[in-house]
Amino acid sequence: MKPATLAEARRWGIDQLAATSPSAAIDTDCLLAAATGLDPVQLRAWPETPLEAAAWQRFRHSLQRRQAGEPVAYLLGRRGFMDFDLAITPAVLIPRPETEHLVEAALEQPTDRVLELGTGSGCIAIALARAWPDTRIDAVDRSPEALTVASANADALGLTSIRFLAGDWYTPVATNRYGLIVSNPPYIADHEPEPDRDDARFEPRGALRAGATGLEALDTIIAEAPRHLRPGGRIWLEHGHHQGAAIRERLGAQGFSGIESRCDLAGHERVSGGVLEDPA
Repeated sequence: MKPATLAEARRWGIDQLAATSPSAAIDTDCLLAAATGLDPVQLRAWPETPLEAAAWQRFRHSLQRRQAGEPVAYLLGRRGFMDFDLAITPAVLIPRPETEHLVEAALEQPTDRVLELGTGSGCIAIALARAWPDTRIDAVDRSPEALTVASANADALGLTSIRFLAGDWYTPVATNRYGLIVSNPPYIADHEPEPDRDDARFEPRGALRAGATGLEALDTIIAEAPRHLRPGGRIWLEHGHHQGAAIRERLGAQGFSGIESRCDLAGHERVSGGVLEDPA
């Protein structure tokens, strides 16, 4: 039976998601807001507003998909990152707070040219472009579908300083050198269970799993980085919580100095980087 009011619909939705979502109330508010065209504040302010039949159908359908585990970001087609919103589809990873730490580290020292590898939704390149409007950014991804999403996100935010390029890692920028390389590449090993759990089940496998060790993509990026950085250029990489020591070792072996790792809010090493030494 259709709930009569927004308040009743909200209570019903929370009950429906309680067994499958750790954030049942938040999820319900987001989905009900999307179904009705109201924001969560309005839902709370006008709880006795009648629920229209069309809104009820949209709400019930989205709840069923969420019960099956589909991420709210894909259901809404939107996700907030830093201080802006992005369009999100199943062709790209859902931006996460850990990646905001990567952006924050990259922003500590401005540069005129940036290379982002594996741009996905474009969240990193867009965040840098918003902070550094005069910086030229090349954003690479091997997925045409991801590049379509990223390009549309940049267009929606009025950004013209990002060049989106199709290819595998450094292939589209073979002769270019940059002041900064930044990447959130796949870093989960084939045997690790995370991509088969929760929201990650619906995200693109190629953006999550790197191979047998989980370090394959990171190894490629680090090994080739000196050919694409100017002397004194920096690299910042997001990685798994247990990979910090391995990344620092690899950066040192490739001639980087000032190597450090940054922790996420849980206290896990999540972002590592360094400066390419000037051979002179």
